[in-house]
Amino acid sequence: MTTFVSEAESAALVDDDLALEAAREAFLATGTGSTFPVVIGHSSLPHTRFTLKSGSAGELTGVKIGSFWPDNTDLPRHSSTIVLLDPATGRLSAVIEAAAANAYRTAAADALAVDTLARNDSRTLTIIGTGHQALHEVRAVSRVRPIERVLVVGRRADAALEFAAAVTAQTGLPAEPADAEAGVAAADVLVTATTARQALFDASWVAPGTHISAMGADGPGKQELPVALYGRASLFCDLPEQSRAIGEFQHAESATPVALGAVLAGDATGRTSPEEITVFDSSGFALQDLTLAAALLRRLSSGASQ
Repeated sequence: MTTFVSEAESAALVDDDLALEAAREAFLATGTGSTFPVVIGHSSLPHTRFTLKSGSAGELTGVKIGSFWPDNTDLPRHSSTIVLLDPATGRLSAVIEAAAANAYRTAAADALAVDTLARNDSRTLTIIGTGHQALHEVRAVSRVRPIERVLVVGRRADAALEFAAAVTAQTGLPAEPADAEAGVAAADVLVTATTARQALFDASWVAPGTHISAMGADGPGKQELPVALYGRASLFCDLPEQSRAIGEFQHAESATPVALGAVLAGDATGRTSPEEITVFDSSGFALQDLTLAAALLRRLSSGASQ
């Protein structure tokens, strides 16, 4: 029997703790699991976009379909659907609508990188981007480090001010707008959450000891970070081959990022000094979606049995 979980149900089930643990499970699974090349497509309208990310790990096999339909007005522009297959038979096992949960999942990966690589005394978080995903990023990161203030860098002053107020309302943290140079220079942790196609800041603005989690580059041509930064930093990512194909490191052929899962498993070294700059590129991979789906189903089953 196929299980169907609606968007409303998955949104009610997900929270930051569930997403973070599912992310940890996914990154650890990269050592033994399998992921397959990302498929990018569109409808008869070329400006629409959908991606298929598939993989398998242990008893989990399936695909996540993420779509972006920019003309939607009455419906959200972004949607996410996870399809699980029975690994023994290949038959449909579960279909989970997970647009809201996907935002938690994406932020959890960046927060996991912060938890693994950022200085323990990181207190200033700078977020570049003021969209829906950015608020999830701030909330997730502030749960793994003792963040005391948030600096917001946006393209529009009014959007940055409005977003800063939303951060304070949701997290209780003091937040204020900042220009790009001041925000980057002051950051202990810097998170980029944009759709940019060129570097958002100058590499020279990044102070020693900063950790950067970049999540915006997930397709050809996308870019948030300056290539000049890489010679000064230790580089990490979710999947090295994918990161060089569609992530930040597509712009630096010589980059040799380390898989975050290898650091978590103790097979690679993370931060080695307080002065080291660490960069994590998150292009997203299917095992994140499969472990998230499994966690949601477990929580659903637990609730139903009570």
